[in-house]
Amino acid sequence: MSTVLQPGLGPILGEHYLPARASEVRWGWLPNQDSQPVLEVAPGQTVTIDTVSHEGLLYDQGRDPAAYLAQWGVTEVLEDAIEIAESDIVNDAASGPHVVCGPIAVAGAEAGDVLRVDILDLARRVPYGFVSNRHGFGALAGEFPEDGHSLATREVDTIVTEGTVSHFARVGGSTDAPLGLIDAGSGRTVQFPLGEFLGLMGVAPATSDPVHSVPPGAFGGNIDVKHAGAATTLFLPVQVAGALFFAGDPHFAQGNGEVALTAFEASLRATVRLSLVPADAVGPVTAGLGVPVIETATHWIPTGLHVDLNEAMKEAVRNAVTFLEVRFGVPRSVALAYLSAAGDFEVSQVVDAVKGIHCMIRKSDWSAWA
Repeated sequence: MSTVLQPGLGPILGEHYLPARASEVRWGWLPNQDSQPVLEVAPGQTVTIDTVSHEGLLYDQGRDPAAYLAQWGVTEVLEDAIEIAESDIVNDAASGPHVVCGPIAVAGAEAGDVLRVDILDLARRVPYGFVSNRHGFGALAGEFPEDGHSLATREVDTIVTEGTVSHFARVGGSTDAPLGLIDAGSGRTVQFPLGEFLGLMGVAPATSDPVHSVPPGAFGGNIDVKHAGAATTLFLPVQVAGALFFAGDPHFAQGNGEVALTAFEASLRATVRLSLVPADAVGPVTAGLGVPVIETATHWIPTGLHVDLNEAMKEAVRNAVTFLEVRFGVPRSVALAYLSAAGDFEVSQVVDAVKGIHCMIRKSDWSAWA
């Protein structure tokens, strides 16, 4: 039985289905206010989106996923990945790497509203992916890759160029406890638990300028917050009519910081529900913050974004203070004291030009305030 979810095959849970057609995806660029939607849904409807990882498709990997993956014995490659790589879409050093699905218009959405994205299901489309490190990028840019190769991959990967090291990763373990596995050479394997999420979800920014896919912003985009997995909710401040939701950058796992440059990049089939919070009702939900906010079963997670990591931290603290003040009526000085005693500020990523910090606020600490 195949472990690969080809386009249109296998469970499709949403009321609508959006495949990653080469004629509709963007590669390295995000939608803007002038973009035409590829799908329109009513508020509250669900959409299943086939996202495609860029790893194995990029120009420094030969832009031929079948040939690239064959080096590791992979014979069943996603048909949409092949179609995108073979298309005439320009993707070069000036572009971002991400394959972006959408945009999806949500009927009635207006600037000032908040788009509620309930992430209902994330199904692995393949049992493999990559963790890549490229010169000029990552937390240790200029230091890694140390020799342009990797001891564990140099005998296998003869295609990759540009000083890139791409570690092939596969899914192992059990159904109940899946693991990511990376060859460490000499018959050894590094293993780690999986935690699937979409690194890139957002709404179109209010600009007519081209929007690069790498830096995140108030509109969301490449925020790379690993807690935004299945059974969580992402709130995005709408900037343009229709919201114009998009998604991509699927991950099987990521550590906070994403220090090499990429996470365990691999394709996912995502099912989401897209709903609207009207502008006059956003206070009790997101405190009116003009940045992405995530909610899990146990935490509220406001974010902070800035090109300077220290400033991103300050933004995250400000946003967390405001969240508690507006949502619960807590004096700002008390909110700051609480956050200093109990809030966990984590580095989302340091590799996307605009860096991210997110704050973990435990819901249980505020149960008496509900």
